[in-house]
Amino acid sequence: MATLLIVHHTPSPHCQALFEAVVSGATAPDIAGVRVERRAALAATASDVLAADAFVLGTPANLGYMSGALKHFFDQVYYPCLDATRGRPFGYYVHGGNDVTGAMRAIETVTTGLGWRSAAEPVTVIGEPGRSDLEACWELGATLAAGVMD
Repeated sequence: MATLLIVHHTPSPHCQALFEAVVSGATAPDIAGVRVERRAALAATASDVLAADAFVLGTPANLGYMSGALKHFFDQVYYPCLDATRGRPFGYYVHGGNDVTGAMRAIETVTTGLGWRSAAEPVTVIGEPGRSDLEACWELGATLAAGVMD
């Protein structure tokens, strides 16, 4: 059975809503043969990453960067997972109060270094998530899960 790992930092109700939409898409009834693992960014380990076939990353944009929690996750898994996870698909979502550009750039820099393959357009949300934002997160989860279905 394939595994989709969702690594997230959800410190606000807005981030929680986006996370829940991703999980809903990844666990939709028409998705079969995929185990969806959810890990808070501060709890996710290299073993979690090595056991996964694809990834969804979620973070708020803090001071023009990804959250410290997601940065910590990358710091912990980068070298242990560097060669073994090259080419694995990923997608991500970012929530910000007014700008998410720096957070996006940081995620793309690290995932490029890891050799992960972007499998979906990033979802970026400024302010309160609207219906279309939640739908985009649902699609993100569904796309990544469907991409690794057995």
